Amino acid sequence: MLSMREKYWHYSLFVLIVGLGVTIFVELTPFLGGLLGAVTIYVLLRRQMWFLSERRRWRRSLAASLLLGEAVLFFLVPISLIIWMVVDRIQGVTLDPDSIIAPVKHVAGLIREKTGYDMLQESNVRSLMAFIPRMGQWIVSGLFDFGVNIVVLLFVLYFMLIGGLRMEAYCREILPFNRRTARNVMREIHMIVRSNAIVIPLLAVSQGIVAYVGYLAFGVPAPLFWGVLTCFSTILPIVGTALVWLPLAFYMGLDGNWGQGIGLAMYGGLVITQVDNLVRMIMQKKMADTHPLVTIFGVFIGLSLFGFMGVIFGPLMLAMFIFCVNLFKRRYLDGKPDRQLFVPETVPDIEPSFRTFYHKK
Repeated sequence: MLSMREKYWHYSLFVLIVGLGVTIFVELTPFLGGLLGAVTIYVLLRRQMWFLSERRRWRRSLAASLLLGEAVLFFLVPISLIIWMVVDRIQGVTLDPDSIIAPVKHVAGLIREKTGYDMLQESNVRSLMAFIPRMGQWIVSGLFDFGVNIVVLLFVLYFMLIGGLRMEAYCREILPFNRRTARNVMREIHMIVRSNAIVIPLLAVSQGIVAYVGYLAFGVPAPLFWGVLTCFSTILPIVGTALVWLPLAFYMGLDGNWGQGIGLAMYGGLVITQVDNLVRMIMQKKMADTHPLVTIFGVFIGLSLFGFMGVIFGPLMLAMFIFCVNLFKRRYLDGKPDRQLFVPETVPDIEPSFRTFYHKK
């Protein structure tokens, strides 16, 4: 039986932990993208780090520096170049509003000719002219935040690689589960993050390439730009790439190229969209077999909470919620022992590294 003083200590410590934790989380919110990005790349590089430091006996600082260079070269440089290309294109529009007003007038004229509706009403024009400066401010702010989060990502990733084994061991120890269950929870997190971090970019690149080929074949202006936008649109659930190729097909039809517009619409529905199903079916079975509904609703949740990185951590959060509910049901409602709570692992882990770490310790 705890005394009143001991209860006071326990509750005070709990309130202090919660209060400091909430304060730290709120203050770190602007850097959340960089922190989650560091976690994602760490999960992808953790086995390489173990191989270099444990098998090859490299110094951990040297191995971490090499893998940090690999992350910059293969992850951050391509993403930065793609984002810069899109931002440069949009920024050109903000600096030269006529470059967007002229196409808008052309489309408005086509719509008025076909339907009789005048898009260039005074209220619509005022809204468009007011939106262009705001878009420029949003781009500048987004570029600054992106640069800051890249620095945070590299800084945090380096120290995660240096102390990754201790970090993972500590996380397993503070989980409210026994050792066996905690290992399965960590393995589930690794599988889901690794799966989403590989499958989602692969889907984006494959659909972007297929869309780019279609845009070239059907005579879409600036096909590379629209192909890159198609890559980014894959993160949006349900609508996805149709947010790009469907308006393009509609525009080409209004412009009098009905054959090309109909052909692009059919190509988008029969080819671009099916690439998503094909690649997801092949890759998802080989990695984490996540239900499509978990991915769809997880992305909805994640984008509103975490921004761009929500495409990875939204499904993870929803999958872990289902995981914990299933664990509670089996343990406390069905009364199954720990050895029956989980199926045998299908993805190899680097658990020997933890044994090596504890042996050295």
